[in-house]
Amino acid sequence: MQRDELAAWLRLTLTPGLGNAGARKLLRAFGLPQQVFEQPLSALRQVLTSAQSSAAHTQPEGFSAQLETTWQWLQSGIGDGLQRRVSVLGDAHYPSALLNLDDPPVLLYLLGNASFTQPGAQPTHLALNAAASLAVVGSRNPTPQGLINARQFSKAMVQAGLTVVSGLALGIDGAAHEGALAGRCEDGAQGATVAVVGTGLDRVYPRAHRQLAHDIALHGLLLSEYPLGTPPLTANFPKRNRLITGLSQGTLVVEAALKSGSLISARLCNEQGKEVFAIPGSIHAAQSRGCHALIKQGAKLVESAQDILEDMRWVLPVRESSLAQAAFQTVPASPPLEDEQTLLIALGYDPVSLDALQARTSLSTAALQSGMMTLEIGGLVARLPGGLFQRQVG
Repeated sequence: MQRDELAAWLRLTLTPGLGNAGARKLLRAFGLPQQVFEQPLSALRQVLTSAQSSAAHTQPEGFSAQLETTWQWLQSGIGDGLQRRVSVLGDAHYPSALLNLDDPPVLLYLLGNASFTQPGAQPTHLALNAAASLAVVGSRNPTPQGLINARQFSKAMVQAGLTVVSGLALGIDGAAHEGALAGRCEDGAQGATVAVVGTGLDRVYPRAHRQLAHDIALHGLLLSEYPLGTPPLTANFPKRNRLITGLSQGTLVVEAALKSGSLISARLCNEQGKEVFAIPGSIHAAQSRGCHALIKQGAKLVESAQDILEDMRWVLPVRESSLAQAAFQTVPASPPLEDEQTLLIALGYDPVSLDALQARTSLSTAALQSGMMTLEIGGLVARLPGGLFQRQVG
């Protein structure tokens, strides 16, 4: 894209009060953005409100600086091995699945080594499987079991040939991207995962995911509809959820509270006529209640990655026989615990043996037994037959 063409598209998307809907009205009425801005104010008023027309007829404040920032960002991709692109409606790199949304973005920012290819096109780098993509979403404050479920399901999906789409947030999103990257084929031509973010692509939020974002760019794609420099504004994240579900043929909710962004994603998925999947959990865990509510409303209960593949009738080349393993796994070891409250968190709500709990906590046998005895005496933990322990609720 040439600089003057970029300037016209950028101005269209940066015009205050216009939004995607107003921009699309102008494009339908006058053609390309360059032609839009050649129109007299009277012509714009035939399409937009008076306030929108006045805004569109005036160059946005700070536009020149934003154009220079965007142009330099695009040029900086030369030589570092990553693709930096802006993609507009009708562009070859624009994900065709988003055209089915009620509010498709007029312009997208793309960063990575992968692209959505149209039927018959030959990709010049990693290809994302737009025909078989699964959104994996969930709580920002998951249980240890939720994290391992997200990683295992996502890893199995990528090994089966799918693309995993998520939002780079803390918790389940991050675990989903990690699992997808772990499942990619080292010498393959397939992109593993897409991260749809709620900031400009020159920022990483949360900062703890800076390395993860870099890994996604190397082996997949980062995507945003927000201009460079956009900070992590609260309102942007629910809005970007429509892109996560729009890029996917189904959505897997790993863990979610009753009021959470993951349920917004599930609702959007339903409205888009796509399948929602949910992993059940303990009836006592707050992070499971959203999934249970979705199952009551008709979401598909899944226990393994194979359940999803069979339901969606995806016939894909599985590289490893790991699909059955992508169910409930033992949570990996975590740093030593400091108090009984942290021990309760590691225990979760389901029955667990001392061996499994020791694997989760890395505590010595003596320290673990001492801590469990304290919790048992305090009535917080009950001893069950078979050497199992369970957290008491109520």
